[in-house]
Amino acid sequence: MKVEYLTKYPKSILNKGNGYLSHYTHSLNPYTGCVFACSYCYVRRMPVSLFRDGEWGKWVDIKKNAEELFRKEYKRAKAKGPVSIFMSSSTDPYQPIESKEKITRSLLEIMSEDPPDFLFVQTRSPLVTRDIDLFSNLRNIRVSVTIETDKEEMKEAFTPKAPSISSRLKALKVLTEAQIPTQAAIAPVLPSSESFGELLAEVTSRVCLDDYFMGDGSNGKRTKSLKIPSMYENLDIEEWYSPDAYKKVHENLLHSFTEGQILISKQGFAP
Repeated sequence: MKVEYLTKYPKSILNKGNGYLSHYTHSLNPYTGCVFACSYCYVRRMPVSLFRDGEWGKWVDIKKNAEELFRKEYKRAKAKGPVSIFMSSSTDPYQPIESKEKITRSLLEIMSEDPPDFLFVQTRSPLVTRDIDLFSNLRNIRVSVTIETDKEEMKEAFTPKAPSISSRLKALKVLTEAQIPTQAAIAPVLPSSESFGELLAEVTSRVCLDDYFMGDGSNGKRTKSLKIPSMYENLDIEEWYSPDAYKKVHENLLHSFTEGQILISKQGFAP
């Protein structure tokens, strides 16, 4: 798949935390667009995608002035009070182009000099392990790696362009062993096996469960507009497209995690 990479110079990079991220003072997105192009990604239904030429997943904006802009805005934000940052709310900060551009790393370098009160990093890319040295310099941080299922056929059906499940599990284990606070984000919940919890318990001590109905920002309406229900029908897994489906996984996880290690939706992504 050919991806169009465009150089952009945005006027701002730190956005005020609101809605689902209201627990944070700011959200931070090193890129606009995401090549992982997950079928259920709610960003597809947001203005950043709707009012843009080109299919979601086939273009990425590289914020070339990100470091300079962030240094200025971050300093200003810290002067006003506590700063908590969610990175990233509408892109993956470790999608493949990051290995070349290193924009995410440049932002982390600034934060390592003067840490925020809390930093939450959300990704599904094993590239995240590259920055363990910088994560170690931050006082309060959590790195959340999305692992929606342990079934490769489900991963291929819903997120064929995303990194493999095995590579994400390995990355999570490396982060945890480096004593970086981590979690596995089963978000959204996809069909999984009975050994899923056991598998996750080997690589992290915390799990967050989320689904389309709690986590897409509009009670599942955005997801419905993406025709995700029809994908479940075609795969003959309709019972998994339900507000109660996550409870099956929650019950399974209790064999490997304590109740306190399993967080639900917004709670799991909060500082």
